[in-house]
Amino acid sequence: MPDDSAAARAAAEEESAFSHPPVDPDVSSAYGDHPDQVIDFYAPRSELPAGVLAPLVVMLHGGAWRAPYDRRHITPFADYLARRGFAVANVEYRRGALLPGQNASGNHVAGRWPDTFDDVAAALDALPGLVRAALPQADPRRTVITGHSAGGHLALWAAARHVLPPDSGWRVDRPPPLRGVVALAPIADFTVAEKLGVCGSASLQLLGGEDHFASRRPYADPALLLPTGIATTLVQGRTDDVVPQAVAEAYADAAAKAGEVVGVTLLEDVGHFPLIDPAADACAVVAEEIAQLAW
Repeated sequence: MPDDSAAARAAAEEESAFSHPPVDPDVSSAYGDHPDQVIDFYAPRSELPAGVLAPLVVMLHGGAWRAPYDRRHITPFADYLARRGFAVANVEYRRGALLPGQNASGNHVAGRWPDTFDDVAAALDALPGLVRAALPQADPRRTVITGHSAGGHLALWAAARHVLPPDSGWRVDRPPPLRGVVALAPIADFTVAEKLGVCGSASLQLLGGEDHFASRRPYADPALLLPTGIATTLVQGRTDDVVPQAVAEAYADAAAKAGEVVGVTLLEDVGHFPLIDPAADACAVVAEEIAQLAW
């Protein structure tokens, strides 16, 4: 159990990250008929040299794939990146909810199978056309995908669709056109996450429970979808007690065994939420990691 000072620091970090008012997008576009099938776009706030387009950051929010946590909580981070010269696409997707028979305790279930994955795949497939119409300042040739926590999982998964099993309907024939992935405290290895009880066994719930966990992992667990051939960096706080460092390290180890080098940036005295908190120094580190891949 964390000591009182560590718990107090973690609580202060979370409070700071959620203290910023939401920032409305410049434009929103639907990629499907469901209200959650929408992408918010933020134009770059800083001027670029004449004729230069802004790198595009595709963002997937966290919240353990559970319905109460939507894209609004990460909009200050989207605005932060826009003020640093990036174009930003903040993707919403269907998450778990209080559905009949899913959870007798009354808690929100993590994710929906297959809807959560359907949405991320559909959003990424629709993105090039939506960007051309909604965000002409963006350069889709310099796209980096990022995500926090559960969104970090989805970012890694979206970049690995070309190595999904051949019978997967989400599989694509070639690597997605990405400059790279920057996954922030991602739930990147489901086996380790479950051993640690990350987010109340969220990855187990995402895959439909014990009866489906083993059979669905090859279609959903980033640690099994390697190598991708896409530059990937994980940013992880050493004092993160929500998604501990061991989860990121397990993914990096799996990548190494598959013959791929994954960068892991470990931040001292940083927990789970400073990575998306514009008031935190860790957020500047994240922006720099994105810039290194985007430019």
